Amino acid sequence: MCRGNCGLLETMSAIPWKLRETLRATIDFPARRRAVASFAGLRRAAGSLPLVGFGGVLEAGPVHGGAVKLLPLRETFGGPGSEFNILYAVSSKQPRFAADLFAHCRKRDIAIVWNQNGVGYPAWAGSEAERLNRPMRSLRAMASYVIYQSEFCRESAGKFLGPCPTGAEVLYNPVDLEKFHPPANALPARPLKLLALGTHGYPERVFATLECLSILRAGGIEAVLTIAGRLLWRGGDRDVCRLVRALKLEAAVTILPPFSQEEAAKLYRSHHIVLHPKYMDPCPTVAIEALASGCPVVGSNSGGMPELVGSDCGILVAATTDWSRMVTPTGAELAGAVQSLALRLEPARASARQRAERLFDVRKWVASHAEIFSGLLR
Repeated sequence: MCRGNCGLLETMSAIPWKLRETLRATIDFPARRRAVASFAGLRRAAGSLPLVGFGGVLEAGPVHGGAVKLLPLRETFGGPGSEFNILYAVSSKQPRFAADLFAHCRKRDIAIVWNQNGVGYPAWAGSEAERLNRPMRSLRAMASYVIYQSEFCRESAGKFLGPCPTGAEVLYNPVDLEKFHPPANALPARPLKLLALGTHGYPERVFATLECLSILRAGGIEAVLTIAGRLLWRGGDRDVCRLVRALKLEAAVTILPPFSQEEAAKLYRSHHIVLHPKYMDPCPTVAIEALASGCPVVGSNSGGMPELVGSDCGILVAATTDWSRMVTPTGAELAGAVQSLALRLEPARASARQRAERLFDVRKWVASHAEIFSGLLR
């Protein structure tokens, strides 16, 4: 919900980011002062058992995005709101006034675990890259331990945030294997059902999936496409509908709004292949949930995707590493990958589930955190 200063904040995007951050700090000063005063009530929990706090991230309405992974940690390690011995924070869903909160926790001898996702780089953040990276750099430096969501996350953090001597390891994002699972019965072979879902941050990744569908259908393959989730660029809905009409795909494309986790699980189970052409995605939950659902993935061989998607449960289109521009697979490249994957779809579905069980099981992820927390408390 927007309160008070929304009109001002909406016009601030045209202002250079350093000045914009100064203005935002001025606007937020009363709220920051109240938050800092409330931090004085936080205490380090006694004892050697981990009790984890999340800086209020799980208390502000429905949980989504980068905060979803915190739910199993809260269920296992969550303590009273004002008493904990470990603060857990995710770079993609930071607590408000995180620097003040981190400083208070360090004074109280509360360990801080920093979960590092992607960073800002020129290809997608442009001149805003340092605005995103500066707070992550300082917060990571204050942490007692760093978890990188993929080796790519570690590499990109080293490049854009700089070195960090803090103890660290890579833990891929987890998935609930009971919620995300293959369908009980095999899907009908036709039509070939393709799925592109998530938060679509830039147009080319969506346009490529539509062009892929058009090429497949022109080649005689009966295929349909579902696009689910927010289109973040201005005029996104209009642009996508316009391209659907131009390609004469009205009868073959379904466009859905943002979805819940339960709805996502049903979408994966009702489709044959997930298309995820986003360039240099650090550790996409979409790919992990798709594999757990027995849904092979076609995407870009960049970012964290090569680590997540094995060669036997998907096909990744070759991509160079270019920090200065987005290199999204073309519709033709995606269509070629879909055609190849369709020839071995059933073995790929089985391999996808097996890979998810081996690498992304939320129970193993929680167990790894238990070891980290115990080590910090010792």
